[in-house]
Amino acid sequence: MRIFRLASGTAAALAVVTTLAAVEPAAARDRLSPGAAAAIGVLGGLAIGGAIAASQGPAYAAPAPVYVAPPPPPPVYVEPAPVYYAPRPRPVYVERCFTERYSEWVPGWGWEHRRRRVCR
Repeated sequence: MRIFRLASGTAAALAVVTTLAAVEPAAARDRLSPGAAAAIGVLGGLAIGGAIAASQGPAYAAPAPVYVAPPPPPPVYVEPAPVYYAPRPRPVYVERCFTERYSEWVPGWGWEHRRRRVCR
């Protein structure tokens, strides 16, 4: 569409300039009234202005789209799961016991064999 407008505006301007150049200036002055000469000048100016306007891009076009990444989502606080623990078990004391045998002197009787239980 842009090339068509440029070509049509250029062709119209070229036609006006060719028509004006073909007429001799002295003969044109004799045959044309001042109003007709002003009309031809206006048409030539419009044709040249149309050619210039067709060569430029439209001023009312929308700007090119700009894609912006969305902002990151806000941070989410997650409460940690409760930790259940059992109290430490009480220490278990194991009694290590053994039987100790020994001999003891009993006066008037002699040696007597005895046992006793020892736990640690």
